[in-house]
Amino acid sequence: MKNKIKPSLLSGFMELCPKEQLIFNDMVGRMIKVYEQNGCMPMDTPIIEKEEILLAKSAGETEKQVYRIANEKRKQALRFDLTVPFARYVVQNMNELTFPFKRYQFGKVYRGERNQKGRYREFYQLDIDVVNPTKLAIANDAFVISLAAQAFQSIGLENYVFQMSNRKILSGLLELLGVERQQEVMVAIDKYDKIGRESCEQEIEILIGKSKSGYIEELLQISGELEEMLQKLRVFSEKLKGQFYTPDSQPEVTSYLKMLEGIAELEEVVKTLKWLGVEDKNVKIELKIIRGLDYYTGTIFETIIKGNEGYGSICSGGRYDDLVALYTDLKMPGVGISIGMTRLFFVLKEIGFLENYRLPDESSYLIISLGNTLKECIAVNQFLQRKGIRSEVYFNQDSLRKQLKYADAKAIEKVVIIGEDELKQGKLVIKDMNTGNQIKVDKEEWLADKSCHSL
Repeated sequence: MKNKIKPSLLSGFMELCPKEQLIFNDMVGRMIKVYEQNGCMPMDTPIIEKEEILLAKSAGETEKQVYRIANEKRKQALRFDLTVPFARYVVQNMNELTFPFKRYQFGKVYRGERNQKGRYREFYQLDIDVVNPTKLAIANDAFVISLAAQAFQSIGLENYVFQMSNRKILSGLLELLGVERQQEVMVAIDKYDKIGRESCEQEIEILIGKSKSGYIEELLQISGELEEMLQKLRVFSEKLKGQFYTPDSQPEVTSYLKMLEGIAELEEVVKTLKWLGVEDKNVKIELKIIRGLDYYTGTIFETIIKGNEGYGSICSGGRYDDLVALYTDLKMPGVGISIGMTRLFFVLKEIGFLENYRLPDESSYLIISLGNTLKECIAVNQFLQRKGIRSEVYFNQDSLRKQLKYADAKAIEKVVIIGEDELKQGKLVIKDMNTGNQIKVDKEEWLADKSCHSL
């Protein structure tokens, strides 16, 4: 006899039990309903893309994490996010789309990340993106954040915080300071929370020198409530203007104006979020936010669950003004936000949120056949389903006890028992699995009852 293979799952992949899958599906359904109510259109793209499409503007860690497909004739890879394929899709289907194009997409993506708790190599994302030829108002940045807020509220999640920044602020400052190793500085800042303030500051000082690093440190230490942060940023920019801004020097003018533009865009997003009903308690300006992917150009945001920051971001995104430039000369700015559904579900399970998660109150029935009554069971089941009621037939001729145990295990609320004696009498037995009560009812009268839950 051959040796049996022990069933096992690759590390970095998630599988759910059926009860958990019901909750996961319900969460996704509620969030998608929010997006559709706000004018977002559904779309999908293949899991496999050409390497030249996926990696056209990727480098560093992103490129290292891509799952490539062994094929001598074509270079192919599994998508690592939904945004790059979306950009390709928009360029290919421009004549079929209505702009501004607001889309949502739910699908799996793949990244060969180092195995860590709560980080998966295959995971679901639920994305929203808005794109438009030539120009896209900054209000859209606030719009996508507000949709994510509504999505969280639809599943009962309230203690989340959107941490926001704008890439133009930091990149404008680095240009104004004449820093050439900008990417290395940003990588150092991105590690701030992991390595701590002192180590981060030392790293930046080694890269660009003490005098210049002091301005970076001053920017990163700005803190406070939303309006206070914006005011401190304006004061900081005025200080720089007095020290570096020279109207006759074009590089300094361009860099300074870029930083001011980032601050102004941040102000616009904060203001619009208030109009859209996103509460201040759910929004924070965090200037240490960098975002790892290379295509963000303006607003950027990451989302944490308050009190559970150690799990990292459950939702992130930002503004990308040049993404479709990889595939066309047409300028098409966009902004997107992505909820990591697999990560979110893991975190909610870990913190006990799922224990109190309520699935929709929906009547459900199990039709049990005792003896030679299967035909009648099927007829009753079909009748209930035509009325939009969830129901199923137990086809195996098992004992009543075993069939009731099946109903209990699946949290089915009511059982319809059809035995040969009941059938001769034109009766049905209805058992409430929550209370244990059961009654015998007239079959025709019960079926005529619009509510179909007499007990």
